[in-house]
Amino acid sequence: MINQLSWKVGGQQGEGIESTGEIFSIALNRLGYYLYGYRHFSSRIKGGHTNNKIRVSTTQVRAISDDLDILVAFDQETIDVNYKELHDKGVIIADSKFDPKQPEDTKATMYAVPFTEIATELGTSLMKNMVAIGATSAVLDLDIKVFEEVVQEIFGRKGQQVVDKNMEAIQAGYDYIKEKLGASIETMQLEKADGKKRMFMIGNDAIALGALAAGCRFMAAYPITPASEIMEYLIKKLPPLGGTVIQTEDEIAAVTMAIGANYAGVRSITASAGPGLSLKMEAIGLSGITETPLVIVDTQRGGPSTGLPTKQEQSDLMAMIYGTHGEIPKIVLAPSTVQEAFYDTAEAFNLAEEYQCPVIILSDLQLSLGKQTVEPLEFDKVEIRRGKLANSELPEIENKGYFKRYEVTDDGVSPRVIPGMKNGIHHVTGVEHDETGKPSESSANRKAQMDKRFKKVEHIRFNTPVYKNAPHEEADLLIVGFNSTRGTIEEAIARLEKDGLKVNHAQVRLIHPFPTDELLPLVKSAKKIAVVENNATGQLANILKMNVGHAEKVVKILKYDGNPFLPHEIHTNCKELF
Repeated sequence: MINQLSWKVGGQQGEGIESTGEIFSIALNRLGYYLYGYRHFSSRIKGGHTNNKIRVSTTQVRAISDDLDILVAFDQETIDVNYKELHDKGVIIADSKFDPKQPEDTKATMYAVPFTEIATELGTSLMKNMVAIGATSAVLDLDIKVFEEVVQEIFGRKGQQVVDKNMEAIQAGYDYIKEKLGASIETMQLEKADGKKRMFMIGNDAIALGALAAGCRFMAAYPITPASEIMEYLIKKLPPLGGTVIQTEDEIAAVTMAIGANYAGVRSITASAGPGLSLKMEAIGLSGITETPLVIVDTQRGGPSTGLPTKQEQSDLMAMIYGTHGEIPKIVLAPSTVQEAFYDTAEAFNLAEEYQCPVIILSDLQLSLGKQTVEPLEFDKVEIRRGKLANSELPEIENKGYFKRYEVTDDGVSPRVIPGMKNGIHHVTGVEHDETGKPSESSANRKAQMDKRFKKVEHIRFNTPVYKNAPHEEADLLIVGFNSTRGTIEEAIARLEKDGLKVNHAQVRLIHPFPTDELLPLVKSAKKIAVVENNATGQLANILKMNVGHAEKVVKILKYDGNPFLPHEIHTNCKELF
């Protein structure tokens, strides 16, 4: 019996690799197992190697596993690219159609199963992925009935005959392993799960759901990997709630439409990736100077330019803080789990309206597209705060003057109105302006308006600017990260603690304004600081040095080859520091 399994299916893009992983993981999720899935895919519609690695456990997991128990291969490339992840008792289940060759330097066992042949005999070779699921079930000694509900949901609209045929394919794969290999097969039977119902979702779905819960009713966006799922989710869910999604002609149209909708009083969002955010920068500045609330999602991917559209990277950090020309107040949030992605997105709308500035939700490909088990979300935790938005009749202005939309106030936040409110007329312009919005180049006014705008974000109220796990008053090592590295860091820390090191952990969730006061005590009490991030220049490490100091303690642990960190990589790099 094992309490954890690492399973990977691979082949050419367009062969049903994603659906194979989906059916396998959804069925196990419904049995009550915790799952974490990560897809490696090419930036093309069809062709090129793709794989889906899924970790199954009886306890919560938030990281890709170092090794591999089972590799399901639809071509030789899958074996050649992935076999080194298999441990000595691992298993390769390969389609016999391509005459699979087992590499000499692996002790894993290989079973050749005629996926394609069996599927063709049942009616179509397209069902070969179902045969593979059946074969996997036999190796796990798993009752194939667990797949019936999922197969019914996915194929039910095509008719009961299609459902039955797919279940036949699963049964055939199961029977082949059991009958042909019999007692010679070593099963990897999973310990029984707790059977509890939990959600199973990607970070992008959590972001979209958080926007819905916050009262967002408009989205403007242009499709781009790895952000498109946010738009696709809201296309389905917004219209029944009276909302609208517009697929715009480009990124500039998307962000300016979102600004316009927010100006009109509708909570709105736009989402993109690095190249799209580059195009949005001038408009983000417009949001800043006009003090119009704006929520933007940046799902980081490999750059620069088109870069690596389908690969992991965390290199947009500096751009999100400093990308706009000129200086505006902005808030940058960086959730580190799917749950945080939901709650932080909901809170982003409150912050945008309370501080009347752009709020960027910074994600990364691993968090946005990695699918994982999520405990039930607590919707009653989501509150809606609209700041100084006038919701009653405004007092009449003497001499029919204009409303002071940009009034200099003690906290820097001015009263806000939506178009059409009586006595609320004012100018809105991207040039510098006075309190009523009229253009002004006065030196005194310029300073007053700049100071006012920046005063707003001097004291951001955000519940958890830094996630901390700091059991040691004096630590040998403080590991700092952001976004999806949290789960991997947590696993590495458990290993480092077993090695005898005292390790604290800080995952930064409020990137800007930087939470210096939260981090300073942890930095001071650590002998060394390791900053873990997926980029080549150590952007978070540099921001930490700029805001907290103690640069002599800081060591960068970097990975920028397009792949996420594995626990052993962080463990090894940190151990080498001592």
